[in-house]
Formats: sequence, structure tokens, C-alpha cells
Amino acid sequence: MIFEYSKWDATRAAFQQRLDELMKLFRWLLNRAAGDADTALDWLDHLAEKYGLWGDGIDRDEFEKQLRETGEVERDAAGSHSLTHKGERAMRSVALKDLFGELRKSGGPGEHRARHTGSGGEPEPFVKPYTFGDDLWSIAVTPTITNAVRRSFERGEDDMTIQEEDLMVHETQDNTQCATALLVDCSHSMVLYGEDRMSPARSVTMGLVEMIQTRFPRDRLHVIAFGDDAVEVPLAKVPYLSWGPYHTNTKAALEMARELLTRSRCPNRQVFMITDGKPTVLDEGGHRYIDAGWLNPRIINRTLDEAGQCRRKGISITTFMMTDDPVLTKFVEQLTEINQGRAYYTGTGKLGQFLMVDYLQNRKRNVR
Repeated sequence: MIFEYSKWDATRAAFQQRLDELMKLFRWLLNRAAGDADTALDWLDHLAEKYGLWGDGIDRDEFEKQLRETGEVERDAAGSHSLTHKGERAMRSVALKDLFGELRKSGGPGEHRARHTGSGGEPEPFVKPYTFGDDLWSIAVTPTITNAVRRSFERGEDDMTIQEEDLMVHETQDNTQCATALLVDCSHSMVLYGEDRMSPARSVTMGLVEMIQTRFPRDRLHVIAFGDDAVEVPLAKVPYLSWGPYHTNTKAALEMARELLTRSRCPNRQVFMITDGKPTVLDEGGHRYIDAGWLNPRIINRTLDEAGQCRRKGISITTFMMTDDPVLTKFVEQLTEINQGRAYYTGTGKLGQFLMVDYLQNRKRNVR
């Protein structure tokens, strides 16, 4: 390793600090802009002009230059900026980092399941005496040697040897493969009444994609956006998830999820649904029924039928409600009872905490 020392450059240090702060703000705005780099840059410029954020040798032109040098953004011949694959990956990485940061601060919600130790899987920080059948790769070296030294000293032995009675092994958890369909409500209500629910939903989706791709590559994830229709979203395009002038076709989203998950051979199959509204759309018999009023019996019953079909296929549904609307709550209670799944009211602040903890717990199978 080679270290190079030079005279402290206060100007350069101020430049770098300012750039880091602006980059952090830009990435936050980029999520709110659904991956639209030009929109995020315009918002940043407006804030910088209003609050005096430009400085230390950085204006908009210099920031755009520095941004392009990271390789996360590129400019076309017309002068428009767009995310590169590296930029899309950076958005997902930041989202995952933020989610785990929230988990560390909160301690994680929903830590309620019993733990049983056993062989195989990922090592835990706890150790136990070795028993026949334990994997040798899980031997805890330091506790094992400590036991051997203590035993040799107590018996007055000149040479230290390791016996079977000295062996200690890490307790482990078996991780099972998991197939998940993440359903994201993209209806108009996700941005109504002055509350942006779409950005937290997008951020959580990006974080889940990044976690599965980097930490659990054998797991399967399908992202389904639903409004008037249900559409599977390529994982690379998740940063661009956005709302539209849509109603809520929950039945179509659950049906697509069931069809996709039924093809999977993963032992754990589950649906995570992020929504802020009751079902208001039904496609049946070549006709589309729309009712944005109270709970329409026809739309609700067909949607609940789909939840029942998921249950019969062994697919659990966990619903994350982003509003405590009584009408939505009544529907979700019915859906949860029929599917024997789970439901959480998370609002926008704790959506990531609940969803990530639930995912990590669901993919662990603890054995003796």
C-alpha cells in the first residue's frame, strides 16, 4: 500500500464538501422526479438559487460536469440528461442504504417470531457445543481453542490437543429461496391531497430490488405496477415508477402475481402489496367496470376471490396500507382473513422498515 502526502488544500476540501452535499440532495430529488435527471437538475437549481447553495467554485454548469464525470448521467446531442445503467444502480444502492439506516435506528419492527437453531445456512453470532451431524465449516475457532486450553490446564497436560468435547459451532439459520411479487399502486390517489406516497413506494421498491440482486441472487422478484391495468415492470426500470391518472385494479395485479409465482419452484412464494386505496376497477367478460365510490360488491368480491385463489396456491399476501382510510381498512381486513395473510398500516414513514423486516423474516427457515 502506498500513501501520498501533500499540503492541505482548503479550497479543494471546501469544493469537495460542497459537491458531496449537492450530490446527496440531487439523488434525493432524483427519486422524487422518478428518475428524470433534467427535472431533478431544474429543482436543484431552483433550490440552490433560492437558498444560496451554489458556491465554492460550483454552479449549475460545474455540477452537471461533475455529475457526468461520475458516469451516472449522460447528455445527448440535444443537451438533455438521462440516467445511465450506473446511475440507475446508484439510485437503488442509495435506497437500500437508506432503508437499512432506518432499520438500525428503529431496531426493526415486528421482531416477534420464535428462533430455533440448527445446522446449515448462515452463521449466527451465537455458539453451542458440537453435536454429531453439525457441519464442520461452522466450527467457532476461538471458543474451541479456549475450551482446549482450559481443559488441558485443568488436567495438567503438557501438550494441548483439541478433542471432540472442546468443539464449539456457530448456531445457524437455513435460508430458503423466496419468490416475491411486489405490487405497487400507481393510481392517482398516491399523490393526492398534498401527500406524496409514490416516492416512498418507489424508494422501497428500489431498495428491495437492490437487496435481492446483491445479497440473495437466487431469490426471484417480480415488480407489478397497477392502476387501471397491471403491468410487470423490468427491474432495471424500477427507478422510473410513477403514478398516473388511474383507478385501482387490485384484482388484475393479484391475478398477474399468482400466475407469475405459480411458475416458480421456490418453496416460499409471497405477494407484497403497497396501496393507498380500495379496488375500483374490474375487467370481466370483455367489459371494464369502474366505481370509485363506496366498496362496489362486484369489484370487491372478484378481488377477494383472487385472494382465495392465492391462498389455495400457497401464496401469502402481505398488504402495506399507506393510509388509514376506513374504507381501505375494511377491504384489507376481508382480504387478509380470506388469504390468512398479514396487513400493516405503515403510512409513508415506516413503509420501508415494515416491508424489509417482513421480507427478511419470511425467507428464513429455522430448523433444529
